[in-house]
Amino acid sequence: MTDRERHIEGLFRQHYSAMHRLAYLLLHDDDDSKDVVHDVFAKLLVEQTELRETTVLPYLLSCVRNQCLNVMRDRKLHAQLQQYLIPDTVAEQTSPEELECEIKVLSKGIDALVPPVCREVIRLHFHEGVALTEVARRLGVSHTTIYKHLHSALRQLRQTLREHL
Repeated sequence: MTDRERHIEGLFRQHYSAMHRLAYLLLHDDDDSKDVVHDVFAKLLVEQTELRETTVLPYLLSCVRNQCLNVMRDRKLHAQLQQYLIPDTVAEQTSPEELECEIKVLSKGIDALVPPVCREVIRLHFHEGVALTEVARRLGVSHTTIYKHLHSALRQLRQTLREHL
């Protein structure tokens, strides 16, 4: 284990409790809170950010806050996307055959998306459960680009649904 890894492990032991408390206050979910703190330390191990003893706790708490904001943004976007893709009222009022037809229409809509990166974003996020930040990293694009692709995909899916339903 390198000196840096030992130093980061010491910071983890020293500040985990405060970081977890902040994440839990913001997210109200123990598992997500633990994931946020883990992600902050994983990022510290990868990046070579210089940590000063006098400002390390405020820096770590700021990282936790920012990561929590990302999680909250992803949750909100995910909820909005779910609302647009399969509204609850439609699912409750339709037969299984009608739902199957709607799913086929959605699949055609997704297949018709241009550029193909929209399909990849949807596949990674909704089919494989990959977080949007990870999707952005895997595709080598910014978060903003991912959201633009999702917005474009939703617009095209809505149009396809209007035309066929």
